[in-house]
Amino acid sequence: MRETMKKIAALWLVMTAASVFAGSQQDKGEVRHAGVFRSLGNPYVEKEMIGWEAGIREQGFTAIARAPDTPTVEAQIQLVEQLVAQRVASIAVAANDFDALQPVLARAMGQGIKVYSLDAAVNPQSRMTHVNQADSEKIGVTLVEAAWDLCGGSGDIAILSATSQASNQNLWIDYMKKELEKPKYSGINLVKVAYGDDLRDKSVSETEGLLLSYPGLKCIVAPTTVGIAAAAKVIADRGLQGRIFVTGLGLPSEMAEYIDNGACPYMYLWNPIDVGYLSAYVATALSDGKISGREGEQFNAGRLGSYTIVKAPDGGTEILLGPPYRFDKANIGEWKTVY
Repeated sequence: MRETMKKIAALWLVMTAASVFAGSQQDKGEVRHAGVFRSLGNPYVEKEMIGWEAGIREQGFTAIARAPDTPTVEAQIQLVEQLVAQRVASIAVAANDFDALQPVLARAMGQGIKVYSLDAAVNPQSRMTHVNQADSEKIGVTLVEAAWDLCGGSGDIAILSATSQASNQNLWIDYMKKELEKPKYSGINLVKVAYGDDLRDKSVSETEGLLLSYPGLKCIVAPTTVGIAAAAKVIADRGLQGRIFVTGLGLPSEMAEYIDNGACPYMYLWNPIDVGYLSAYVATALSDGKISGREGEQFNAGRLGSYTIVKAPDGGTEILLGPPYRFDKANIGEWKTVY
């Protein structure tokens, strides 16, 4: 399964590059699907956009991918307004805020545009359904278990998140806090949740601030690819491997050196290309009327196979890509050239 995932991801990177060259020949042009992603310059987001565009074009439709320069909801609202005016068939949103997009997305749905979220959800009133990377509770539980393991069962930990409004991050953190209430984790003390806003320099500064404020810190958990790379770099640059550990959600290509040098013994993630690709098939299934976003509905997602819409923790519905995958010294060499 691991080898198959690796080959598929690599293949789609190549195929997407080819689709950019031949896009005008592949696109039908009559039906346009739009995606609004979190921000430009974020490697994770870029891979997600690659998968989404590939999935839309594979089906013969026009893909319009947009993302603001910085991860702000205000910029996303402007992009959605522009797309509504273009009368696209669907709009996918990886949200920078859970609630703030509701007025503009409700207006889009009122005009017959199929609206759904991916990666970072909008509230249930703002979407037809949501494409989730993995079960949110499972992510939270997995990250707490990792911190507990790396700390040897006791010690101070901190969380380095993206923005304070990021719905996916906040949900994972909520589940982490609930998991930490269990007796097994009585020796673990969460000292702070810091926010690097998915910006490299700010994430570095927040990491340095955590080290200064909490000299007994044993582990930093970063459920964001930008944050985990920034935190691991600080630990490695200061030679703190073995004293302070980093774990969380990271891209293999960015984290390989830190896994190898011990700053991050292991971490987790899913394939962001697949998140985008699955979302592309949700767009067309909604637009074609094959699904409406109700729990129990099924649809086919190309090379990924069949999926079923399930109930989401926020009261809406969602489609789950699959469980998070662990990356460590034993397998990082295989994956660092894939994504």
